[in-house]
Amino acid sequence: MKQFKLPLSDDDRKLLRAGETVLLSGTIITARDAAHSRLYDMLKNNQLLPIDLTTCTIYYAGPSPTPENSVIGSVGPTTAGRMDAYMPAFLDKGLKVTIGKGKRSPEVKAAMKAHEAIYFTAVGGAGAYYAGCVKKATLIAFEDLQSEAIRELEIVDFPVIVAFDTLGTDLYER
Repeated sequence: MKQFKLPLSDDDRKLLRAGETVLLSGTIITARDAAHSRLYDMLKNNQLLPIDLTTCTIYYAGPSPTPENSVIGSVGPTTAGRMDAYMPAFLDKGLKVTIGKGKRSPEVKAAMKAHEAIYFTAVGGAGAYYAGCVKKATLIAFEDLQSEAIRELEIVDFPVIVAFDTLGTDLYER
């Protein structure tokens, strides 16, 4: 199994192929529906975002409450398609890597291919396992959104599957 340090370089992204399982280490950003809506509104209003889309990896997840003596609660993936309305604008601003579960729309896949972006899928129902890969969690923005607030997670050996690669190959359509 290949191991990669985040953020992924252009060369790293181009090496990955749909269907490959990889282990990611580094920093990811959690953001779900409500956070995406706010980020999108900020982009439309030319406001400075609380994250750098050119270097971040967005994980579509909202952790459950953190148990005592834990870094984070269960942090499983949410359905990526719910963020598809925002994805082309985020790609235009430099986003290259996302993690979620499920298929992406034809429009998003075309935009990802044009921007040489990659989409990883994480295993639904494995949130407790993924929490064990998180070594540090920091609230970044939108605290009022509670579990949907944006967090920065430091991860080690976080297993994902390449669902859509830079060549436009889609795991869900093979």
